[in-house]
Amino acid sequence: MSSFADRLLSFLTAFPLPAAPLPDNVVAVSPYQQPEPLRLLTQFAQRYYASNRPRVALLGINPGRLGNGRTGVAFTDPTALSAWGIANDLPRRREPSSEFVQAVIVAMGGPQVFYEHFFLGSLYPLVLLKNDLNYNFYDSPAVTQALWPNIQHSLQQMTTEVGLARHAAVCLGRRNGQYFQRLNDELQLFDTLHILDHPRYLMQYKRRALADNVARYREVLSQLITYSH
Repeated sequence: MSSFADRLLSFLTAFPLPAAPLPDNVVAVSPYQQPEPLRLLTQFAQRYYASNRPRVALLGINPGRLGNGRTGVAFTDPTALSAWGIANDLPRRREPSSEFVQAVIVAMGGPQVFYEHFFLGSLYPLVLLKNDLNYNFYDSPAVTQALWPNIQHSLQQMTTEVGLARHAAVCLGRRNGQYFQRLNDELQLFDTLHILDHPRYLMQYKRRALADNVARYREVLSQLITYSH
């Protein structure tokens, strides 16, 4: 039987770029078709996703260029990736979302424990850029509409083919939650959605309450581990 890592790598490396140009001069980029991010992701997946256990999904919007775009691993910048034992020579510029997620993973017992139960990813798995800056799929109604079938396909494929737990999923970001809820209403994939404030929002506007916010994440996620066996 194939492992979670095998199925994840197959899904991400084969996920297609949009068939037609996106509106508003937005461009999609796949980190998983670039040698270095693919190499690092492969090492990471083989280390932390080697078992066949279904993972509870924590899904953000779409990857950013400085974290996942460089490392191939969602919410994981080069510094965090190195801390998890995956050596790399990438620039050590911290990405705020990765800093927060790293703190949560440490609070949950470290990466070996965390990734045995959870999968970190995005509703749309490709980097979106406008004028070489990060772009969210919901920043333009036209872009949202153009990508919606791809996002539906992504979520369905992650759930049924990669192997996500179905009893619950976690949405990272309140606005993202509106779209995740709509997707789940349409596709009926998860029994329950838990919507948490996005790591970047918490680091940008609530950094003083970092410990409290990490504790809130830990509280929600710890409840989900019990049922993910």
